Amino acid sequence: MAAYSSAAKDIDEHLQLSAFKGKFDNTEFISSISDKLIAHSKADYGPFDPKPFLQTFESAVDTLIALRKEVQAKTDQMEKSVRVAEREYSKKMADLNRSFDAVGNTFSGMEGRMNDVISTAVRIGDQLETVHVERQRAQAAYDLMNYYNQFSKGETNRLDALRKEGRAGRRQVAIILRRLITVAKEVDLPTAEKTRENIERYCEKFEKEMLNLFDRCYRKGDPKMMHHCAQTLLEFNGGASCVQVYVNQHDFFINSGQKAKPAEDVVLWRSIADPDTGPPKSELGLTELFEEIRVTVDQEAQIVKAVFPNPPMVMQVFLQRVFAQSIQQYMEQLLHRGSEISELAYLRVLQMVHMQTSSLVDDLKGHELPHVSPRTPYEATEFRRSLTGAAPIPGHATTASISAMLETAMDELFVPYTEGQRFLEREIKSLGALYANLLAPFSRYHKTSKAKSSMFDRVVNQINASSVGTTTSAQAAAALMRFGGMTADRKSDQLTEDPVREEDGFLSVDTAEKILKWHAEAMGRCVELSPSGDVPKHTFSLLRVLADAIAVSYIDEAIETAQARLDAADTKAEPSFQALTIVRSIDLICHLWQQYINTAVLPLASSSVTLRREMAVFNNQTVTRMENGANSLLQRVADSVISWLSLQLAKQKKNDFKPRNDDLSFARDNTEPCVACCDTLEKVRDAARQNLSGKNLEVFLTEIGVAFHSLLLEHLRRFPVSATGGLMLAKDIKSYQDTISTFGSLALDDRFEFIKQLGNVFLVRPEILKSYITENYLGRIDVSLLKPYLALRSDWGQFEKGFNDADEIPDTFGGSGIKDRFGRLSVMMKDLEGLKVTEGLGSLTMPAMPTISTNFTGAFSIPGRSFGI
Repeated sequence: MAAYSSAAKDIDEHLQLSAFKGKFDNTEFISSISDKLIAHSKADYGPFDPKPFLQTFESAVDTLIALRKEVQAKTDQMEKSVRVAEREYSKKMADLNRSFDAVGNTFSGMEGRMNDVISTAVRIGDQLETVHVERQRAQAAYDLMNYYNQFSKGETNRLDALRKEGRAGRRQVAIILRRLITVAKEVDLPTAEKTRENIERYCEKFEKEMLNLFDRCYRKGDPKMMHHCAQTLLEFNGGASCVQVYVNQHDFFINSGQKAKPAEDVVLWRSIADPDTGPPKSELGLTELFEEIRVTVDQEAQIVKAVFPNPPMVMQVFLQRVFAQSIQQYMEQLLHRGSEISELAYLRVLQMVHMQTSSLVDDLKGHELPHVSPRTPYEATEFRRSLTGAAPIPGHATTASISAMLETAMDELFVPYTEGQRFLEREIKSLGALYANLLAPFSRYHKTSKAKSSMFDRVVNQINASSVGTTTSAQAAAALMRFGGMTADRKSDQLTEDPVREEDGFLSVDTAEKILKWHAEAMGRCVELSPSGDVPKHTFSLLRVLADAIAVSYIDEAIETAQARLDAADTKAEPSFQALTIVRSIDLICHLWQQYINTAVLPLASSSVTLRREMAVFNNQTVTRMENGANSLLQRVADSVISWLSLQLAKQKKNDFKPRNDDLSFARDNTEPCVACCDTLEKVRDAARQNLSGKNLEVFLTEIGVAFHSLLLEHLRRFPVSATGGLMLAKDIKSYQDTISTFGSLALDDRFEFIKQLGNVFLVRPEILKSYITENYLGRIDVSLLKPYLALRSDWGQFEKGFNDADEIPDTFGGSGIKDRFGRLSVMMKDLEGLKVTEGLGSLTMPAMPTISTNFTGAFSIPGRSFGI
C-alpha cells in the first residue's frame, strides 16, 4: 500500500492540466506513471501482483475524464465569447466603411470645386500676363520714343544718368541702345538721318567705354567685372568686339612673332636629309611652341569659362587664332627650311608637323566647354554673326563643338600642302631622286660594261690585237684608230669620270632592302597625310615608282649587262658562271619584293577592291618580268656551257679510239676532251649548287645533262673504235657517267646508263652482240638506229651481213609500232618518255604571293615545266 500511495502522488503530478500543453507523447506518459510500479514489482520477489497497476490506471483514467470535461466546458464558454466578439467587430467595421465612404465623397466634391477655382485662376493669370506684357511693350515703346525724341534734340542726360547707376544701369542702357539702333533704321522722317547719327555716335561712345572698362579689368585681373562687360556687350551688339580685344591683347599672340623662326636644332637639320636615318619625331622649337599652347589653353579655358557668357564660342575664336597665326607661321618656316635642303627633308618636316599637331589636337579636345543657353534668341544669333561675320541664321542658335572646330582647323592647316596631287607629286619626285642617287654608281658601271661589250668595241679589240702583230697590220690599225678618234679622246674622257669599281655593279639584297625601306617610309607618310579615300590610289602610284627602281633600273640593268657579256664572250674561251650569282640575287630580291608587297602594300588597298585587283595584276606583271629576265639569263648560261662542251668534244682526235698497240696509248686514263668536259661539268655543278636551289637547281643541271647526252650520242657516231680503243672509250664514258651522277638526277642516270651500254657494243664479242643489243636499254631501240654505231667497230665488216636480216632481232615491244614510237635514239626507253620536252630552259616562275617564304632562302620554282633534249 505504501508503494501504491507513493505511485499515486507521482501520477497526480502527471495528471495536471499543464502536463498536456505543448508536445505530448502517449508512450512517455504511460511510462512515466508506471515506472515506479514496475520498479516495486521487480523489487518484490514474490509472484506478479497486477492490482497496483489496475488501481493506478483506473485512478488515472478517472482523473483524465474529469479533466476532459473541465476542458470541454472551458472551450464551449470561450467559443461563445469569440462569437459575441466577432459580431461586435463586424458591426464596427461596417460603421467605419460607411464613414470612410462619406469622407471620400466629401473630398471628391471639394476637389471638383478646387479645379474650377484653379481653372479660373489660370485664365485670370494668363490675362494678367498678357496685360502685363502689353503694358511692358507699351512702356518700352514709350521709353524708346522718348529716348528717340531726346536724341533728335541732342539730349542724352537720361541715358547718361542711367549709365552711371552701375552694372544694372549699363546693361539696361545696352538693351535700350540696341533697340534704338533698330528703330532708327526703320524711321523715315525728315530728321531721321540726324537722329540716327546721334544714336550711332552715342553707341560708339558706349561701346568704347565698355571696351576700355573691360581692358582695365583684364589688366587688373578682375574676372567679375570682365564678365559684366562681356555680358553687357553681348546684349548690346553680340560681344564680338570684347572677344577680339581679349584675343588681340593676349600675351601669347603678342609674343608669337618672336617665335616664328625655327630653333637651331643642329641634330635634326643635319640628319633630316639622310634617308638611312629615321624620320624625326619632333623639332625643338615646335615642341616648345606646342607645350606653351597646351599650358596657355589650359589656363585660358578657366578664364573664358568665368568671364564670357558663351565660353565655347570664345574658345573657338582663341584656338582658331592659335592655328591661323602661331602654328601656321612656324610651320611655314619649318617647311621653307626643309625645302631648301631636299624634297625628303620637306616631306619629313611635313609629316613631323602633322603628327605633332594631331597629338596637340587630341590634347586640346579635352578642353571641351559646356554650351550655355542664351537668355534670348538675339544673344545667340547676334553673337555668332558678330564672330563669323555672317548673317544670322534662324533656327541655328547652337554652335559646333570645339572638337569639330579643331578637326576643321587642322585640315585647313594642311590643305595647301596635301590638296590634290601636290603631296603625291613631291613624294614621287623625292623617291625618284633617292633611287637615282643610290643606283647612280650601279647604273654607271653597267652602262660602261655594256659599252665595252658592244660590237664596235669588239672590232676595236680585234684591231688592237692585230696591231701587236705585223708591222703592216699595226700601221693600218693605228691609222684606223686615229681616224676614228679612239685614242687620246677616249682616255681623256675616262680620266674625267670617277673610277668605276667592280663591286658597284653587283646586285645586293642590302641595296634592295634599302630601296624597300625608303619606300616603306614614303608609304607611312602617304597613310599619315593623304585622305583615307586617296590612300589606295596613292599607294598604287608609289608602287609603280618602286617597281621602276627595282625591276627596271636595278634587276633589268644587271640582266642586260650579264647578257651582253655572255654575247660578247669569246666562244673559244671557257664560259663564266658569274651570271648564276646574278640569278641567285634576283631570286632573293624577288622573294623580298613579294614579302613586302603582301605585308605592307596590298593591305593599304583593301578599301578599294578595284585598285587592289589592279595592284595584284601589276605585281604579277612585275614579278613575271623579273622571272623572264632570270630565265633568259639561265638559258644564255646553259647555251654557253653546251657550246663549250661541244667545242671540247670537237677536239677529239680521229684515232683516239683506234690507237696503236703501244703501252703509252693504252696507259692513258681518259682522253683530253673527256677530261676537259668532265672538268667543265664539275664546275657547272659546283657553281649551280652555290647559286641555285630547289627545283631551279634540278632543272638547270638536268638541262645541261640532257644536252650533253645528245652531244655524246652524236659524238659517238664520228669515230671508229678498235678493240683496244673500246676500252679507252669505256673509260671516257665511265668518267662522263660518274660526273653526271653527281648532278643527282635520276633521269640523267638512266640516260647515261644507256650511253654506257651503247659504249659496251664496242667491247662485246661478235658472236654475242645480237643478244646483247636486245637486252636492257638497247633492247628498246630499233636496230636500224644502232647500226651507225655498230658500223664503227673495226670488225664490223666480218659480221655485217648477219645484221641485215631485221627479222632475226627479237621484237621486245611487240611489233613494228616501236619504230613509230621511238623514232629518235635519244628516247631510249619508255620510262624516259617524260624527258621529251622542247628546247630551252622554259620559264622560271615565282611562288604564288600568299605562299612566299619569309626567310628569303627559297629559289625560283618551275611548276609543270621540263627541259628538252
